[in-house]
Amino acid sequence: MILEKKEGTGKRNKGRIVIGYDLSDTHAQISYYLLGTETVETLAVVAGTEQYNIPMVLCRRKDIKQWLFGREAEKFAREGECFRVDNLVSLARDGRTVAVGEESFDPVALLTLFIKRSLSMLTLIAAPDYLEGLMFTVDNLDGRMVEVFSQVGANLLLKTEQIYFQSHVESYYYYMMHQPKELWTREVLLCDYDNRRLKIYEFGINSRTTPKVALIAINEYKEMEREEPGTGEKELEEVQKSRLDKTFLEIVRKKCSENAVSCVYLIGDGYKDGWASESLRYLCKGRRVFQGNNLYSKGACYGIREKLGIEPIGEEYVFLGLDKLKANIGMRVLRRGQESYFALMDAGVNWFETKKEFHVILEEGDVISLLLTPLDGKEPREINMIMEGLEQRPDWTTRLEVKTGMLSERELGVRIKDMGFGDFFPASGGEWNKVFEI
Repeated sequence: MILEKKEGTGKRNKGRIVIGYDLSDTHAQISYYLLGTETVETLAVVAGTEQYNIPMVLCRRKDIKQWLFGREAEKFAREGECFRVDNLVSLARDGRTVAVGEESFDPVALLTLFIKRSLSMLTLIAAPDYLEGLMFTVDNLDGRMVEVFSQVGANLLLKTEQIYFQSHVESYYYYMMHQPKELWTREVLLCDYDNRRLKIYEFGINSRTTPKVALIAINEYKEMEREEPGTGEKELEEVQKSRLDKTFLEIVRKKCSENAVSCVYLIGDGYKDGWASESLRYLCKGRRVFQGNNLYSKGACYGIREKLGIEPIGEEYVFLGLDKLKANIGMRVLRRGQESYFALMDAGVNWFETKKEFHVILEEGDVISLLLTPLDGKEPREINMIMEGLEQRPDWTTRLEVKTGMLSERELGVRIKDMGFGDFFPASGGEWNKVFEI
C-alpha cells in the first residue's frame, strides 16, 4: 500500500519576465521573454546592435576598492587601474579562494557578484520584482556546477524561487523545439567554434518511440585549433584560414554523408573573419544555414518557459541528454485494493532534480522492489531493496519512510527508515541505505 506525502505547490509568482542566462569563462549573455509578447529577445550590451556578449570580467579598483564588471572592467584593467579577475566559471568550479590584490575572495561569491551586476542591465526592461523565473546554462553541467549554481541562486536573493540550470546541450534542444518543424525534419548540426576547438552537436528525433525521443550526439575536433600569428605574419594567417576551411569542409562533408542534414547552425567567435568560404558553399547546397551567437541563451529562456508551463512543448517529445534520466522508475503498489503503478521518477528529467519521499505499508516480507523501464528499447527490470534485520511483524503492520533521488545520471540512492505502526508497534530505529546502478 502506498501513502504518498503531499507537498503544497504554492501560488505561482505572477511575474512578467523570464530570463535565460548563458555563461562561460569568456562571456555571458542574457535572453528574456516578457509574458504576453510573442518572441524571446536578447539583451544588447550596446543599444541598437547585435553585440550580445558581456565580457566575463570583474575588476576591483585600486583606489576606492570598487567592483566593476564587463566592458567597463576591461577598460579599467587596460589602463592598469584595477585588479582583474577572469575565468569566473572555472574559478567557481575549482572552489579555491581567489587573490585580488592583497585580499582573498570566495570564487562563488565573485561569480554571484558578476551575475547580479549583469542582471541589473535588465532594469530598463522589467523591474526586479517582476522576475518570474531564471535559467542558467553552461557548457559542462556536472555535479560540481550544480552545487555552484545552487549557491549562486541562493546568494542572489532574487524575488523568485524559480531558479534552474541546464547544459548547453539541453538549451540547444529547447531552442530547436521552438523552431519551425521543417527545419528539423531531418538531422540538424550545431557547429560551435571558439578558435580552440570545434564542437558539433547532432540533433535528431526518433519518431518510432512513444513519446518521440530527441537525441543529441556530441563530437569535438581539436584539429580546428587556431594559432595566433605574430605581428606582420599576414601571409601565414591566410595560409591558416585556408587550412581551417579545408579541415572544416572535410568534417562537415563526412557528417552530411553519414546522415541527411536539413539545417546547420554556426555559432561562436571562431567564424568572425570569414575564412569558411568553401565549407559554407558546400553546406548551403540544399540546406538551411544560420549564423549567430545567442542560441544558448535563447534556448535557456525557452527552457525556463517550459519549467513554468508557459507555452510548453507537451508530452509528445522527451529529450535524453547527458544530464537526463534514461528510464522511468516506479513501483507496483496496491491502492484501494487495486494493483497500480506508482511513478517515482520520469525519464527525461534532469538527474539532479529527481527526489521523491513517500510512505509505504509492507504487505509482508522485508523487500521493496522498484521497476526500471528504459526508453532506449531495453526490457524493464526490477531492483530489490532488502532490509536485513527488519523487525518481524504481522502483515500490513510495517510502515516505512522511503526517500529516493539520483546521485548522478547513473546512480540511484534509496534510503528506507522503519516508522513502526502507531501505538501497536513502535519504530525500531532501523535504517537502510543503498546505491543502485541504473
